Amino acid sequence: MNSIPGIPADFFTSQPQDVATTLQLLLVLTVLSLAPAILVLMTCFTRIIIVLSFVRTSLSTQQMPPNQVLVGLALFLTFFVMAPVYGQINTQAIQPYMKHEITQKQALSKAQSPIKEFMAKETREKDLQLFLSYGKYKQPKKVSDIPLTALVPAFTISELKTAFQMGFMIFIPFLVIDMVVASILMAMGMMMLPPVMISLPFKILLFIMVDGWYLIVESLLKSF
Repeated sequence: MNSIPGIPADFFTSQPQDVATTLQLLLVLTVLSLAPAILVLMTCFTRIIIVLSFVRTSLSTQQMPPNQVLVGLALFLTFFVMAPVYGQINTQAIQPYMKHEITQKQALSKAQSPIKEFMAKETREKDLQLFLSYGKYKQPKKVSDIPLTALVPAFTISELKTAFQMGFMIFIPFLVIDMVVASILMAMGMMMLPPVMISLPFKILLFIMVDGWYLIVESLLKSF
C-alpha cells in the first residue's frame, strides 16, 4: 500500500493505542495552529492592545513605542490577567486528563467553563443577544449553556466597544493641548508651522508628569 504524504506507512497497521496517540498529536497541532486566534478573540488581549495603540496615536509619536514593545507588553498583561482562568483550566481539565482521570471530551467540557465565565462577565447582554437571536439558539439558563459560536463574537465586539471608550477618554487631554497650541500659533500668525511639532513635547511632558503608563496599565487591570 502506498503511503500518504505526511502519514507514516505503518499508520493503518498500528495498534489502536498508537493510532489514538497519533490522532491526539494531530489535535494538539491543530489547537496550536489556532492559538493566535484564541489569544486574540478569547482573552483580554484585544482590549489591551487597542488601548495601548490609542495611547501612541494620541501622543503623535509615530512608531514610538515600536509595535514589538506594545505587543509584548499586551501579551504579558494578558497572561497576568488571564492567569486565574488558566489556573482553573489546568486544575480542572489538563491535570486530570494527563492523569487519565477523565476523558478527552470531559476535559474539553471542563476547560470551557472558566473561559466562558470570563468572557460572559465582560460581554454586554445586548451583544450576546444579537448572536443568540441570529443563530436561533435557545435562551441559555446559565453561562455554561452559552455556545462558543455566539459567545466569542459577542465578547469580541464588547471588547472593541470598551477599548474605544477608553481610547476616547485618553484622547481628550491631548486634544486640548493640540487645540491650545494651534490657537496660539494662529494668533501669532505662524500658520505655516505644524501645530503637532510644537505640541508633541508638551504632550510627552504631560504624560511623564502624570506617570501615564502607570495610569494606563492600572486602568486596564481594574477594567477586568
